[in-house]
Amino acid sequence: MMKQVEQYGIFELIIQGREPEGSHVAVDIQAEFVSGDCRQRIKGFYNGNGEYRIRFMPQQIGIWSYEVRSSHAETVAGSFECVLAMGNNHGPVITDGMGFRYADGTRYHPFGTTCYAWIHQPEDLQEQTLASLRQSPFNKLRMCVFPKAYLYNLEEPDIYPYEGSRETGWDYYRFNVAFFRRLEKRIAQLKQLGIEADLILFHPYDTWGFSEMPRRADELYLTYITARLSAYSNVWWSLANEYDLMWAKKEEDWERFAALITEHDPYRHLISIHNCIRIY
Repeated sequence: MMKQVEQYGIFELIIQGREPEGSHVAVDIQAEFVSGDCRQRIKGFYNGNGEYRIRFMPQQIGIWSYEVRSSHAETVAGSFECVLAMGNNHGPVITDGMGFRYADGTRYHPFGTTCYAWIHQPEDLQEQTLASLRQSPFNKLRMCVFPKAYLYNLEEPDIYPYEGSRETGWDYYRFNVAFFRRLEKRIAQLKQLGIEADLILFHPYDTWGFSEMPRRADELYLTYITARLSAYSNVWWSLANEYDLMWAKKEEDWERFAALITEHDPYRHLISIHNCIRIY
């Protein structure tokens, strides 16, 4: 029987291949998905232990065929059926000139809260936060990808986005897969609760060096996170929290980041940026 995936859900391919040489991002693996006149090319990502994944969010109902080509893994081809979205699955939030709505036309009225360092807390506190959200009226959550050093957030996280350490330095070419598995697990749980995940990609409250990464590291990070998370319908991209306090970045950097995300996110999730002292 042909595999079925809900509209706005995630169709995921898991492919075995060889370990990347050098950067976890500089891997040549992508799939082309075709349904009628609709054709989308989706970039895959490395998931550790010789495993590659490609995630696709179908928005058009019907039969989709796909073919994977890569210099790092086997060639794979197949098909699946995209069926009508059910229940609380309304698709990504978009703007329509009058406000916000979901992709299926349902009106969306944002009522949000912020849990900056939620995923960097001990496991029991993460679960407590999730339980609180389950009983709350919130339908949007702002959260950081990188750990945050600020009031009430002074303890070292148990896991980081990169291989390496504060003492020995971070390997910006090799991502810590366990960290991103935790991040996407929480995003998926928020989706089940009907909560949009407004991901803060950079912020200045940093003692680990992530706010001052070199240009190439920034680009690898944004390329990896969009390949890994774009297929989640509830993702929003917040370029930065208080970007104008990040002295190592210039105005053109933020323009470049927005262009890079737009290029690598095939679903055009919402993009924003948050200021502190600059008035527009």
